[in-house]
Amino acid sequence: MEKEERYARLIAEAALEENALDMVVLNVHELTIIADYFIICNGRSTVQIRSIAENVEKVMQEKEGVLPLRRDGLDQGKWVILDYGSVIVHIFRQEERDYYKLEKLWGDAPEITVTPEMQL
Repeated sequence: MEKEERYARLIAEAALEENALDMVVLNVHELTIIADYFIICNGRSTVQIRSIAENVEKVMQEKEGVLPLRRDGLDQGKWVILDYGSVIVHIFRQEERDYYKLEKLWGDAPEITVTPEMQL
């Protein structure tokens, strides 16, 4: 398994551990040089959004020894971005997710919907 896919799996699992909602994994490798995968999910509250982001960071540091290259939005808790280079994680509050519609913006990307019962 390639590093990018391994990162995407670990991040998805870490987000689901904190009950992330409506997770979607987009393979954007063929569409952009920004990243190989976008992971998009949302939380019910700013507290849950922060918990999801913090767990993703914890798991990635413990299992892969990496921290995000960049992170933004943790203080506000409405849209948190964690940039792991090949994988970019977007953790939204529902209102922001509905407004920005990243899934539609990257609609040509192959999409994998992830549930707790299903592996990436």
